[in-house]
Amino acid sequence: MQRIVAFDVGEKRIGIAVSDALGWTAQGLETYVRKNLETDIDYLLAVAARYRPCKLLFGIPRNMDGSYGPQAERTRRFADRLAQKWEGELTFEDERLTTAQARNVLIAADVSRKNRKAVIDKMAASLILQSYLDRIGKRG
Repeated sequence: MQRIVAFDVGEKRIGIAVSDALGWTAQGLETYVRKNLETDIDYLLAVAARYRPCKLLFGIPRNMDGSYGPQAERTRRFADRLAQKWEGELTFEDERLTTAQARNVLIAADVSRKNRKAVIDKMAASLILQSYLDRIGKRG
């Protein structure tokens, strides 16, 4: 297996995470502060290029009933635009509750509100990626 790079795409920030080369663990890389669509895409592709991933993974927000809302549609449009410049595989992973989960971990670790804001998105990307790795690993 090769690496996978994951993105948690928000309106203001994008969390970025990468898997290890064996596809067992996810590590948060950074939280990117968005500028504009083209700059954002070019930046994410440059980060991805450093790791030569076989796949890019996007967290896709779903409502609790499993339906997709407006943010899911924005994420899909963003991924579609990025795909125009990416020749590898793209996929999506349900990201329900990952930001809340990341926030709870950071609060439990007594991370200040200011510091939480700086890392919550990359931690959410890492949780999305780990969820995906665990799920595909169980399929064998």
